[in-house]
Amino acid sequence: MQTNNPGTVSVTIPYAPRKQFLPLHERTDRFYVCVAHRRAGKTVACINELIKAALTCQLPNPRFAYVAPTFAQAKDVAWEYLKDYTRDIPMVGVNESELRVDLPNGSRVRLYGAENYDRMRGLYLDGVVLDEYGDMDPSAWTSVIRPALSDRRGWAVFIGTPKGDNHFHELWKASGPREWGKLRLRASETGILPQDELDDAKRAMTPEQYAAEYECSFDAPVVGSYYGQLLEEADRDSRITGVPVERNHPVHTAWDLGIGDSTAIWLFQTVGREVHVVDFIEHAGVGLDWYAAELQKRGHLYGMHLVPHDAQARELGTGKTRLETMASLGINGTVVPTHKVDDGINAARLLIARCWFDEKKTAQGVTALRNYRREWDNKKKAFKTTPLHDWSSHAADAFRYLAMGIERASTRSKPISYDLKWVV
Repeated sequence: MQTNNPGTVSVTIPYAPRKQFLPLHERTDRFYVCVAHRRAGKTVACINELIKAALTCQLPNPRFAYVAPTFAQAKDVAWEYLKDYTRDIPMVGVNESELRVDLPNGSRVRLYGAENYDRMRGLYLDGVVLDEYGDMDPSAWTSVIRPALSDRRGWAVFIGTPKGDNHFHELWKASGPREWGKLRLRASETGILPQDELDDAKRAMTPEQYAAEYECSFDAPVVGSYYGQLLEEADRDSRITGVPVERNHPVHTAWDLGIGDSTAIWLFQTVGREVHVVDFIEHAGVGLDWYAAELQKRGHLYGMHLVPHDAQARELGTGKTRLETMASLGINGTVVPTHKVDDGINAARLLIARCWFDEKKTAQGVTALRNYRREWDNKKKAFKTTPLHDWSSHAADAFRYLAMGIERASTRSKPISYDLKWVV
């Protein structure tokens, strides 16, 4: 690849694009979704796309970013590629601690991890690649990265391999209006991997795994998912649909309380033996007063507010417990009994069979539940007995508290009226 920046010397990047990725390199769409099979070379293609864009951007001080689900993944997957493909550029600066390359025209390419996406808040970007977007908290895009592109009309490329019906799938289905383009690269069609390698992979994997990893199918459930199959059944039974709030029943809440992390809240009602999950809230970087105001905006008459036992721990800054802070805002929390995570997950599994989820208002939470899965041990090539802690954990933990505390909520037949002190 050769680039020519006006007023400077010609630069040759030692990268020969695969023909399969030429549609990505030649795109005119501002936003682009690329679904590609394993070992297709999507990360190499996108790193070089960032380098080319950085060297040819005509705006002052161009800024480009590659974002992986975690900072460690960004370093492991893309950092060596970024250094290798910029090594022959004159006067290039390399910052190892920040995973950043500074180019001689004043542009910069930097790697980030989406697990701390708030650290990107306030930046501007001329272009960004989001690698394995399905493993990220979708709020990284909607609340931080998308606004960072606005003032300079920056572009974004989403790449990844399917992992079930998650927000990456939603993005793939939704892309198509003006400014959006898409590309799907299946192993059976690209010719990148030899057939004997594909045959061996097919023998070693389940049909569902192979379909997702090599044939780019979104239909296969997330491997290791705790709740994926149960939610598929709920969908087939039409229990993920419009769920109106029953005005003669209280609305209860179940919380996973974050400190420097996300806080997630499920809003639900018990109607006979049915559990109507009517809403979901998740946000990060705000205080409890923000969540109190969000609940107040919804105008419900609330019943119980189920919170984890660590809500009773005193915070160093205030000396108060979060339970006390919630009470000062008019939210009288009920502590869910301590329990083993496995017991809570089993309770949540049993509960899902009784649940009806509002299709629109709980979409973010349901997507998180579909993606909540066991952690994989690369050394032993087996699943660990513990859940993977990622963006889906907050919603899943809150749902676990719902499952462990719902019997208490079910005893409340009438809404509780509070002397509200919430901050608007």
